[in-house]
Amino acid sequence: MTDPTEKPSVLDRISALLMREPESREQLITLLRSCAERNLLDADALAMIEGALQVSDMQARDIMVPRMHMDMIDIAESPAEFIPMVIETAHSRFPVVGENKDNVIGILLAKDLLRYYAGEEEFNVREMLRPAVFIPESKPLNVLLKEFRANRNHIAIVVDEYGGVAGMVTIEDVLEQIVGDIEDEHDIDDVEEKIVQERGGQFRVKALTEISDFNEFFGTDYDDETFDTIGGLVLQRFAHIPKRGEQISIDNLSFKVLRADGRRLHLLQVVKKKA
Repeated sequence: MTDPTEKPSVLDRISALLMREPESREQLITLLRSCAERNLLDADALAMIEGALQVSDMQARDIMVPRMHMDMIDIAESPAEFIPMVIETAHSRFPVVGENKDNVIGILLAKDLLRYYAGEEEFNVREMLRPAVFIPESKPLNVLLKEFRANRNHIAIVVDEYGGVAGMVTIEDVLEQIVGDIEDEHDIDDVEEKIVQERGGQFRVKALTEISDFNEFFGTDYDDETFDTIGGLVLQRFAHIPKRGEQISIDNLSFKVLRADGRRLHLLQVVKKKA
């Protein structure tokens, strides 16, 4: 028997509110937001629930990295030729192509290249490849996430109606739609500096960098009255929330989106355009 003096749990209070039986998703979201306003849900939990609901309506084409922005390895290249790109991009998995970019023959894990550095004789990239998984552009994200988990796969190649490569999606891309940006060891979010110089004249810039600081560093004269951060300025120029890999030029600088979720930009790559 329940103790009448016992305080109801958070779950009990949410259940009581849900007894209203919302008749649509919009009503459900409104109810959940009401729960958040009453401190029955925190902001992060609400964002995750809304993200999960959003994912059920999205398809692979909505979040894929477009083909033109995919970092691929040509099977005809030697490790010495493609390893600099592997180091620079710092991805963990790379599609490997044959005679053209529509012919993805497998996935190379960056960690397998350790065998090359170990001086393994007869190192053969083709023998290192893992099978590539192909999905249509219309693949629902919630179904894709289930398949990623069931098959312990982390990357899928998206193909168009003609069988050509349209882009790729990773499990991280899907999860970020639910939980927001996922940091990894290559992010600079845990670094105090908001602008970090890399090799080849490239810079990693946090989207929350204030425009005044950005202008001082790069010698630019971007307007800091309309927008406070460089991410806000770049977002306005795109006129939509861009996907990872999308690029845009503003004056003499090229901006490439390194990290973004369905809500905002997180990390940018900035390169000064050659005169």
